[in-house]
Amino acid sequence: MIGIENFMIVSAALFCIGMIIITTKKNAIVVLMGIELILNAANINLVAFSRYDDRLQGQMFALFVIVIAASEAAVALAIILNLYNYLKTPDPGKADQLKG
Repeated sequence: MIGIENFMIVSAALFCIGMIIITTKKNAIVVLMGIELILNAANINLVAFSRYDDRLQGQMFALFVIVIAASEAAVALAIILNLYNYLKTPDPGKADQLKG
């Protein structure tokens, strides 16, 4: 039987990897992947705690987070592609002006 401690360890590892990616990488698509890792860490926590509850609320929240993450990824990729077409770089640090 897998205990809740194992789920928490995996979730914490995913969260830490996501935070390291967000803070160290300069490519906007890689930063987006780090955000997705953090959201998946939250999903693991929700499902792990839902396992010990009879109402399945954690699993419903996890499905909601997955839907929000998919829409966030689509919008973020559209913004990144427009930024790349405008500035010719995927570095989000170069996008310091609102108007060209």
